[in-house]
Amino acid sequence: MDIAVTANLRLAPRAIESGLLRGRPQEGRAMTPSSSLESLLRRDRLVVAGLATVAAAAWAYLLTGAGMGMNALEMTAMGDSATILEPVPWSPARALLVFVMWLIMMIAMMLPSAAPTVLLFTAIARQSQSMPSPEAGAAAFVAGYLVIWGVFSTGATLAQWGFEASLVLTPMMQSTNAMFDGVLLLAAGLYQLTPLKQACLGRCRQPVSFLTQFWRGGIRGAFRTGVMHGAYCLGCCWFLMALLFFGGVMNLYWIAGIATYVLAEKTLRRQRWFSYATGWALIASAAVVLARAG
Repeated sequence: MDIAVTANLRLAPRAIESGLLRGRPQEGRAMTPSSSLESLLRRDRLVVAGLATVAAAAWAYLLTGAGMGMNALEMTAMGDSATILEPVPWSPARALLVFVMWLIMMIAMMLPSAAPTVLLFTAIARQSQSMPSPEAGAAAFVAGYLVIWGVFSTGATLAQWGFEASLVLTPMMQSTNAMFDGVLLLAAGLYQLTPLKQACLGRCRQPVSFLTQFWRGGIRGAFRTGVMHGAYCLGCCWFLMALLFFGGVMNLYWIAGIATYVLAEKTLRRQRWFSYATGWALIASAAVVLARAG
């Protein structure tokens, strides 16, 4: 690891709060976390614009229906009435379409909560002698995330194919089986309480600590670091994403709700109690659903 990068990583928590990553503040001007963040946003306009553009394009693609024949608002409004539709046969073309839908959905839901880490990486990469440019390093770092999101999207596509084949999901990707719903809610709730969940979430919530331990120089190193951090962040929320099979894969309320929850879980101070409360709420919901199913 570069000596300059090592020093900056050690100083990063203090630097973020005092504005040292962008230089010495003007005399007599008090620095706050918000003003420091504003300075980072101004300095890395290209990275910020790129992240915002990609996230906006992802949400636009979802709103137009992700190639599913109707827009997301219409699919959300259909709800349980979608059960009357005939099953859609699967083909390589449909499998690719569903995979792209899941991948774009992951980008739309996960990129906003990953943006602060990307900006921190970019700020530190400016001090690296082995990084061609901070923007190139940031792009490679985000590409690592995309690989992990692609792996999850592949698994979600295969799961959706199996669920539709067994008639657990409607053609509009809405659950039809109360027992399936209950088991999914129960599993998601229990996972919220596991040490694995908390370990992964801890890595996501402490990017400075993570980069201190796993920083690698160069474009290839940035990509590897992105893969590792993306894997931890997926580990803390993959079961939450699976809840879309319960609420409706293209249900905008559930998509926006889970995305908001993921962001809150990574930023709230009392995150552990928040996660535990959510876990017990999901378990209680599962008990109600299973009782009704029985």
